[in-house]
Amino acid sequence: MALMSLGMFVFSVPTVAYDQVQRRSDWRHTRNARVGARAATQFVGPGEDAISFSGSVASEITDGSVSIDNLRDMADEGEAQQLVTGDGRVLGSFVITGIDVRSSSFWPGGSARKIEFSLDLLQVDPQAWSAA
Repeated sequence: MALMSLGMFVFSVPTVAYDQVQRRSDWRHTRNARVGARAATQFVGPGEDAISFSGSVASEITDGSVSIDNLRDMADEGEAQQLVTGDGRVLGSFVITGIDVRSSSFWPGGSARKIEFSLDLLQVDPQAWSAA
């Protein structure tokens, strides 16, 4: 069962399943100083919307290193992807801005038994988005 998908990449137990999701949304307000009063503010629109996933995978039950490599390939392309929850809710267009990986408990051949990861996404406006 899919937890979430980013474009064609599906977060699930056979790929990488996250343990934690964090979402940070900002809204922009300009401020103008006033004498003898608090600054006047004006709402100027939405700011950044970022989502972070973190978790760990065991090589005995998942292809975690291959899946993380697939996410790195997606990040290298720099293209926005639709982020969709497992129940079908579309969250918007997101780009991958960071991937952190920590490997531990190694097999005799050097591959990791345990991989901890975090993935950072940033929502982009599909009309204004363009690859560099």
